[in-house]
Amino acid sequence: MNTRVTAAPAPKGFRQYLSLVLLFMPAILFALLLLIYRDNPNAHMLDHFPFLPWQYCIMAVCGVVATIGGVLDWQFHRDPLKLKIPKKERDAEAAALGLGGVPMFLLMWFAMMSGSPTKFLIPIMIVLIYTVVAISYDEFVFHIKRCKRLENIYHRMLVLGNGIAWLACFHLIYCA
Repeated sequence: MNTRVTAAPAPKGFRQYLSLVLLFMPAILFALLLLIYRDNPNAHMLDHFPFLPWQYCIMAVCGVVATIGGVLDWQFHRDPLKLKIPKKERDAEAAALGLGGVPMFLLMWFAMMSGSPTKFLIPIMIVLIYTVVAISYDEFVFHIKRCKRLENIYHRMLVLGNGIAWLACFHLIYCA
């Protein structure tokens, strides 16, 4: 019996890289904005070693873990012998990143730079709820039955890494 794995066709053009580009946006924007606003007192930069509060270190480590998990998951789906993700799933992931992650990053940045960050609290909570729902939809509709151990590890790296980085940022803004 000849069993052959048939892969779904890959999206054409830029769309196949959209989730990968969106994955890197918060890290690139954060580093760039931190460099630009390093003298702003709301950036919490210190003038002595270690120069950064511990929350930045947690954000960096967990953000790297999340990005590595996201890249490995993206690459996992590019192997023609592994399951390709359908268009609906790609759209759901792009929506979680583009409509959840990027606006969350911007709101958190504006809250951090603001003299009164509490005015951003309600929009942050709304985007947080949307993002959790979008990630849950992706996980429970597309991943729950089909994903094997390795792919689940990548997803956990991505979701937990981003979640812990967000909590560290939230602590820096509202508790430090």
